[in-house]
Amino acid sequence: MSKCAHCRQRKAKRACPARRDSLCPLCCGRLRNRELRCPPSCRHWGEHAPYQEQRVLERKTDSPARPRQGQDDPLTDERLAWLAVQAETPLRELAARRPDITDGVIILAFEYAKDKVERGRGLLVVPGMERRGGNDLGEAIFQSLESCRFERSVVLTTGSEGYSSAEKIHVLDRLILAAKSVARDDFKGRTYIDRVLASFARMDEGSPDANRITLLGT
Repeated sequence: MSKCAHCRQRKAKRACPARRDSLCPLCCGRLRNRELRCPPSCRHWGEHAPYQEQRVLERKTDSPARPRQGQDDPLTDERLAWLAVQAETPLRELAARRPDITDGVIILAFEYAKDKVERGRGLLVVPGMERRGGNDLGEAIFQSLESCRFERSVVLTTGSEGYSSAEKIHVLDRLILAAKSVARDDFKGRTYIDRVLASFARMDEGSPDANRITLLGT
């Protein structure tokens, strides 16, 4: 039996369609949807995806650390609150097209976008995304964050400000925390999504605090 194409030490027992080679079970598990884009047709990916996806959803989410270099919390910082709104905008658009979308898919999409910001590259890193359609949403969230700029409503202010990776990750952490808190382990429900839609409805009506509602998690 040949050696694993990755570690070159253990026996290659699993055919890997992503590498078009064979891997040992350990490397398959470590690389799956992290360093490899596993296609839905892969038997090993399909067998483990539901379990791994559930682990992501049930993973404890602690309150994020305070931002660095004087950043404030998204609830009180107008700049970060605007970034949070942009992160949630794709959810509004998707919910209008997909009434069956769940809070679990939203959380996985936030996780995907966060991981992509951290890695700075377009790898599929959250198991189950492509199969359940969350990858497209996660990518839309990531692109929304990448293009987001904040323009201060102050006279003589020139240009607009971009956002650092640390700011994007902080806001995504807060959104993940809020979504899990609102969902209350009912990841197949739509409690968080409904609050996002209610928040945007308030924004359309001109409520000044609308962009903070979903972050409160209440």
